[in-house]
Amino acid sequence: MAKKAKKVYLCKECGNEYPAWQGRCDYCGSWNTIVEHRISEAPKSSSQGNKILNTKAVNPIRLSEVGTDKYDRISSGIKELDRVLGGGIVLGSLILISGEPGIGKSTLILQSANDIAKNNGTVLYATGEESEEQVKIRADRVCEKISNDLLVVPEINLNTIIGICEDISPSLLIIDSIQTMFLAEIDSAAGSISQIRACTSTLMQYAKTNNVPIFIVAHVTKTGELSGPKTIEHMVDCVLGFEGERDKDLRILRSKKNRFGTTDEIGAFRMCNIGMEDVTDLSTQLLENTGIREIGSVASAVYEGSRPIFFEIQALVTPANVGFARRTSVGIDNNRLNMILAVLEKKAGINLINHDVYVNVVGGVKPGNPSTDLAVALAIYSSYCDKSSRKEIVAIGEVGLTGNLRSVKNADKIILEAERIGYEAIILPESRSKNKSSDYKDEQITICKVQNIIDAIKHF
Repeated sequence: MAKKAKKVYLCKECGNEYPAWQGRCDYCGSWNTIVEHRISEAPKSSSQGNKILNTKAVNPIRLSEVGTDKYDRISSGIKELDRVLGGGIVLGSLILISGEPGIGKSTLILQSANDIAKNNGTVLYATGEESEEQVKIRADRVCEKISNDLLVVPEINLNTIIGICEDISPSLLIIDSIQTMFLAEIDSAAGSISQIRACTSTLMQYAKTNNVPIFIVAHVTKTGELSGPKTIEHMVDCVLGFEGERDKDLRILRSKKNRFGTTDEIGAFRMCNIGMEDVTDLSTQLLENTGIREIGSVASAVYEGSRPIFFEIQALVTPANVGFARRTSVGIDNNRLNMILAVLEKKAGINLINHDVYVNVVGGVKPGNPSTDLAVALAIYSSYCDKSSRKEIVAIGEVGLTGNLRSVKNADKIILEAERIGYEAIILPESRSKNKSSDYKDEQITICKVQNIIDAIKHF
């Protein structure tokens, strides 16, 4: 006699299990994400009981004897995508790329698929959201010439897709998107937690067994998090996030996880009529007003992956009319902004309690790095005092609660890049580098080494 399916409740965001429904997930803190799920219990073998199965022992290998040969890679045909992946696509890897609808995920993947098909053979593009005609329309727009080895199949049954792959042996498989795929043996709808997990596990097994790289396109929630269980991020080899603003053509591809390269590496693209174009000089793209010293504007920089990125931070300080003063930030964490304002009031004597403060990172960049603290503080000071800097400057440094400045990563490389762009001066902490001498001098750029926020204001 078949046993009844077990009823459990799972969180759609993190996959945590509960015996009964509740409104909020205790693990990830999400609301209204817990849904009912039925699990069919297979009958236990009488011979097994509760004993551990006897399996053949696997002989351990000395770590010193393990080979360290590099993984075989193929080029994606897009330089910035290769940069984010650590030099190209590793054979047999499972790559997850996520982003908001319309950000350009499918466009970027289709461009890469066409280039790979020209150089490496058959590529299968499995789409569960579009028809062949819709994919062809996009390909005509973004691909100069469509390769005959680029195949498309509108299918959501993953077993059928795997069967096609076994027949044609593609050099690359693309799943667009994972939320539309399903396995018939899993008793749940497509997009559910169990389906996404099972489909990802099946794709991983196929990729490793056949040494075929697979791109998985995934949707994100309103908060920018991956739609579905977070556990699939641990299953894949690479997790890429596609970021950007709808009203701007700049797109940022960020590596959040990479088993074959560095994390936090970024690639820059420009969305245009013919698809995605590489942006090799991102700093120049973001700095539109280089050479103009404006009130309330200070340039800053962060080191992302393997290169420094420069951008403009703007601040506006105005008297508050009624009620509490407003603190609004775009691109900067609001809690970080409040901390910087408290330091300015306490250490620099700037009274901002009755002023509205607005801070914006120009270009849609979200640095998320404390090295921008000093630039934010100086931009606020500039707007409050209604005066600009004496020179075209860059400011980097983390502001502590004591008002002292802490060193930032790869400051010496940031100095060299600032010199290349053409800045006149750079303000940075005195203990800027642990591995280089702090007596760096150059005739083309003035280096102002400061200890605290007050010294920085004096140099500004």
